[in-house]
Amino acid sequence: MTNHRHSKDCGCAKSTANHTRTDAPDTKHPQSTRKEEADANNERLLKRRDLLKLGAAAGGIALVDGALRVPAAFGQDGAAKGAGAAQGAGSSGAGEEDIPQVPRRVLGKTGVDIPILLMGGSMDLDQRFDPKLAEAFRFGVDYIDAADCYAGGTCETAVGAFHTRAKNRKNLWITSKSDRHDPVGFEETVNTSLEKMKTDYVDMYFLHGLKDGAYLNNDLLAVVERLKKEGKIKFFGFSCHDGNVAELLQQAARTPWVDSVMFRYNFRKYGDQELNQAMDACVKSNVGLIAMKTQSSEASFADAWKKFAQPGKWTKHQAVLKAVWADDRVSAAVSHMDTFEKLKENIAAAVDKLDMGQADWDALENYAQATRRHACDGCDHFCNPAVDAPVQIGATIRYLMYHDSYGNQDEARKLFRQLPAEAQKIRGVDFSGANRACPHGFDVAAHMRRAADVFEA
Repeated sequence: MTNHRHSKDCGCAKSTANHTRTDAPDTKHPQSTRKEEADANNERLLKRRDLLKLGAAAGGIALVDGALRVPAAFGQDGAAKGAGAAQGAGSSGAGEEDIPQVPRRVLGKTGVDIPILLMGGSMDLDQRFDPKLAEAFRFGVDYIDAADCYAGGTCETAVGAFHTRAKNRKNLWITSKSDRHDPVGFEETVNTSLEKMKTDYVDMYFLHGLKDGAYLNNDLLAVVERLKKEGKIKFFGFSCHDGNVAELLQQAARTPWVDSVMFRYNFRKYGDQELNQAMDACVKSNVGLIAMKTQSSEASFADAWKKFAQPGKWTKHQAVLKAVWADDRVSAAVSHMDTFEKLKENIAAAVDKLDMGQADWDALENYAQATRRHACDGCDHFCNPAVDAPVQIGATIRYLMYHDSYGNQDEARKLFRQLPAEAQKIRGVDFSGANRACPHGFDVAAHMRRAADVFEA
């Protein structure tokens, strides 16, 4: 039985699993700013010397007289060095003490151990040599999740520049994705990705944002099998985050040539029996599961978490990652770590050996209930038909999250402009029916008005 420890009333398919209770400490956490709170937790979770190494990373790679200065972890020629580099990450090199490594799990039928924390590539990366990728690699985060469309198409070129400079391609797992789901388009995108990333193979290639399982057909299978035989891709799968995630996971479990799925999974989904049954089916078929959108809608956190947090433990962002990792049906969680502070915070949570206790699960459950109406669940098959206009509520709200929560304003606007012209006309549309249709009480109308202000300005 997998180690699947959620709240006692989570309703999961594995709700009979053991629940470990940890009583919260009696001491009151001192008042602090958000950054001070994060630093206090991170210092507890990481050894002090390693925190200093990580905290100084912003200065570890810089331009010196127009040339890149590469940290000791990669040697003078840029090649990864140290005992850990031989296994894909690890040591900062000779003369330095070993630094903690992010734990690893097997990714389903691939049989490969990957870190439980993955580097999301949907952000602007340095096109010469990105220091965040280098520092993540040093702590064992040697898996980069890319896509042909991320950062306006520049993500893949940055990944290529990174592994070329670091000379660590054999120790680096690269996943990329195609927005084109037809067989011809998929193959063309794979070839373009290989060229942009300066590599002759990619470890995993996904159909990006799959909505319709009909694309998983024999024509695509023939292309996937040929690309594998040619050595261009090692494994195949898809990502999904719309309202039919459970349906697509069930299809993945029935499709032998799907190796892995990356799907929307966070603390708000633990009571979803349909989703849990689909996850169980994937585990039974040995389909590797990777969680994304683990923070739910970050804007929904606001200050509400303070009422439920366990004093002296994790930040809200660390807590939701710990909750996902507690479910070992999931091999890993991909995270948008576009600053060194976020990288430090997430690595600290990953290397921390303290498990979620019952009080922590209860806090997350209470928080989820208290903020439910502020977080979109992605199930636009309920709300979209209730609106008399060809809008795309799910995609629009997701891009609004990229804009407001992730700080990717330019990318969010670009993605919105790629929607059909009619779907972009949201100002003045009556969304009251969508509000009534939402099973979670999410205020669709208010968020779509905000989207109109952001994207139609």
